[in-house]
Amino acid sequence: MAMTENLSKGSLLIAKPYLGDPNFERGVILLCEYNGQGSFGFVLNQVTDLFLGDVLDDTIYQDIPLHLGGPVEKNTLHFIHRKPDLISGGAEIMPNVFWGGDFDQVKTLLNINSLKADDVRFFIGYSGWSGGQIEDELSQNSWIITQTTSDFLFTTPPANFWREILKNMGGEYRSIAHYPIDPNLN
Repeated sequence: MAMTENLSKGSLLIAKPYLGDPNFERGVILLCEYNGQGSFGFVLNQVTDLFLGDVLDDTIYQDIPLHLGGPVEKNTLHFIHRKPDLISGGAEIMPNVFWGGDFDQVKTLLNINSLKADDVRFFIGYSGWSGGQIEDELSQNSWIITQTTSDFLFTTPPANFWREILKNMGGEYRSIAHYPIDPNLN
């Protein structure tokens, strides 16, 4: 399976234009775990109408948007960040991108403005695959695999993420970035 040789924790899965799954339409997923038992990650470019303060009993003074991490367990809250010096306990998933950590620290840091919205991203739900499922989807040509940087991940507006990551890859991917949305889905 040569297609999966570049697939690892920290990889991005980019949905092909006509994937056909409404959960991942033009989605870009950051894989937080990838192994033989299964994989999980978060959709980076689906923002909800909710803010972090809307789903917590605690007051959060910044309006931090919540992203839809995927169709699984939408009643769970997850986060990634790029501030391991401020947030303890996170697991590194790629250079300068960490999953989870001390949530009480995060809430305090947000409220004293030591943690900015472009240093952390919150997700409700996640995307998950059982063992071999991603490989099957890759064999059906459903995803493009790539890598990115922490800066690109945290500073690119979610609405532009799918197109911008493809444009940055160049070559044939640059033309895919300009594919129209399937008129049958409008």
